[in-house]
Amino acid sequence: MTSLVKKVNEVNNEQGKKMGSFVVFLNDEEAMEKKLKELGEKEKLDKTVLTLDNPTGPKEYKIDKSADVTVILYKNKTVKVNRTYKKGEFKAEEVDTVIKDLPKILDAK
Repeated sequence: MTSLVKKVNEVNNEQGKKMGSFVVFLNDEEAMEKKLKELGEKEKLDKTVLTLDNPTGPKEYKIDKSADVTVILYKNKTVKVNRTYKKGEFKAEEVDTVIKDLPKILDAK
């Protein structure tokens, strides 16, 4: 996950104001807030917001409960990409897959 968050932050920096990004961790672990703060500082995440929500996530998002990682890319409140990964499926090559999907939400200018 760290490699994906870092890469998204990098692309976000390249895109300037054309793109915003945030990562929501669905977790109620007591120490998670501290871990996210440390991650943001360590990796110098200056354009990607790290946040927490309850383990089930917002009902209207219909998050697959069996997914370990869910990646949603949207533009103007319309989902363009929704990928889910079960435990152990999110490997290094999946970062490239997600990054290749980014043009689906960026203006082709």
